[in-house]
Amino acid sequence: MLHNLTGWHALVILAIIILVFGAAKLPALAKSLGQSVRILKDESSDSRSGDETKPHS
Repeated sequence: MLHNLTGWHALVILAIIILVFGAAKLPALAKSLGQSVRILKDESSDSRSGDETKPHS
């Protein structure tokens, strides 16, 4: 589905994001997105390590 994306598509998507959120809010948006991804990654690795220690019933 995403195999046909080119550089022009990425530029158009970036322009739409700038129009919707505004250039001033983009750094805060990127920071919060990065924090969310970090939290998700930490939680998923915690659940995986917790699953290995639990015996199957």
